[in-house]
Amino acid sequence: MKTSLRHVRANVKDLNRAIQWYEDTLGFVVETVWPPDNPNYVHFEHEDGAMFGLLEHEQIPSRGRFNFYVDDVDVVWTSVKDKVEVIEGIFDTEYGSRKFTILDLDGNELSFVQG
Repeated sequence: MKTSLRHVRANVKDLNRAIQWYEDTLGFVVETVWPPDNPNYVHFEHEDGAMFGLLEHEQIPSRGRFNFYVDDVDVVWTSVKDKVEVIEGIFDTEYGSRKFTILDLDGNELSFVQG
């Protein structure tokens, strides 16, 4: 079966707080909010093509993991390591990649991977 995953979503407790964290800490840019008059959903798109959404929903935590593939994971690591909660410091994996994992404000795991 051939598949293609193009979009994922995580639930957050406070959408405005989450937006600010994703923009200020990781450099993601909001592409879309919904509904326009009183948004509870936001869609991000990063210049390298990662697309994902956040939905404000206090009753349903998601605790997901996103793997963002980047050209230079060491540059990303250096820029965020002192601003975030690190759950897995940068390291070389057995299978030829280099990565680290952090938590967002709602406990979702965000891995940044090179290779």
